[in-house]
Amino acid sequence: MSGFQYQNGQLYCEGVSVAKLAEQHGTPLWIYSKSALVTRLREIQTAFAEVDPVICYSVKANGNLSILKTMAEAGSSFDVVSGGELFRVKKAGADTSKVVFAGVGKTDDEIRFALECNILKFDVESEAELDAIASVAKSLGVVGRVALRLNPDIDAKTHTKTTTGKKGNKFGMDIERADQLAEKVLKNPNLELSGIHMHLGSPILTTDPYEAAAKKAVEVVKAYRSKGHPIHWINLGGGFGISYRKNEGPAASEYAKVIVPYIKEAGCRLTLEPGRYIVGNSGILVTKVIFKKQEGGKTFVIQDGGMNDLIRPAMYDSFHRLWPVAPSVAMPEDVEGEIAGCEKVDVVGPICESSDYFAKDRYLPPMQRGDLLSIFSAGAYGTAMSSNYNAKPLAAEILCDGANSKVIRRRQTYEELVANELVD
Repeated sequence: MSGFQYQNGQLYCEGVSVAKLAEQHGTPLWIYSKSALVTRLREIQTAFAEVDPVICYSVKANGNLSILKTMAEAGSSFDVVSGGELFRVKKAGADTSKVVFAGVGKTDDEIRFALECNILKFDVESEAELDAIASVAKSLGVVGRVALRLNPDIDAKTHTKTTTGKKGNKFGMDIERADQLAEKVLKNPNLELSGIHMHLGSPILTTDPYEAAAKKAVEVVKAYRSKGHPIHWINLGGGFGISYRKNEGPAASEYAKVIVPYIKEAGCRLTLEPGRYIVGNSGILVTKVIFKKQEGGKTFVIQDGGMNDLIRPAMYDSFHRLWPVAPSVAMPEDVEGEIAGCEKVDVVGPICESSDYFAKDRYLPPMQRGDLLSIFSAGAYGTAMSSNYNAKPLAAEILCDGANSKVIRRRQTYEELVANELVD
């Protein structure tokens, strides 16, 4: 809840009343704290400063142009997984020469755009991709800098839909297979092998997987150098966990303790790709109660935000703290289980799907039609994964900075909803 606090029974984002923002801009409404964004980035920059890292904010977590601009001004670079994300980074005025391009399915057009932007490196996922980069680079008369994405076969103990470092995942390549591709790079004048990349999944709430990956990375770097490869980058991806419930997310300094010694041993520069860690707890989704009903022995709080806005609970069975913007009961540290003065409810949305819910059997203060509800830890993979399902317009986004706030994405209108569609 960094950047958000209750004052005199009302929720504030920095120095701005959340209730007033909802009154001015309507609901559902996304609200972000600029100070929280910068503070979380600074935590990572400070924790890993000893190895002079390049911190690449992961655009897929939240790619709003104002958030990207905020990150760039605070000294962050960027991790992208599509040409569209690279376009966003460029549009935000960021330096594209420190951008890392990941993802398993880069098209030739995306590769060309990235080379024209002189990005730092591609995280290469397959031999076919390596060949494509070499071909496009040759046509442009340039050299494509690449890092081989290795699959270290490390179980990060995260959700099955967000694990990426185990054999059988679509990401990366077996270390033995990568050895063959490294030799292929040496023979191609349009390619330069500058590093290796490992991404284990997200969110990861222990440091053990990172220590195992960093140790393995050192072994690979030494082996590659012995064969003539000038390896000078190790990219350990992102995936640092955050606190959705209480304090389960480790500090950046805890991850640094197990990673930094291996990076120093390898004599490499470090790249990290945090997204959720920076923006997750820096944003909330505010919704308004439409109806309340009791059926089948349950009480349902029906509000105007839905899975089209925040799909994480429906997609990953994920947990988000929820609490009224103006509660009759102060929010306790532990919001799971029975809470005095509260009632057990299912918080659901208006979308015509049974999976459209934000919480089940959750204890909340009594809520009535028109009351505002805050859904916390929603800054990551909220707007980025939102959609127009059920022809719902995309919600507005607000960025708060001290006592000031500004619209960073206006609410989509019905006309804009159909603007790109053609009728004979």
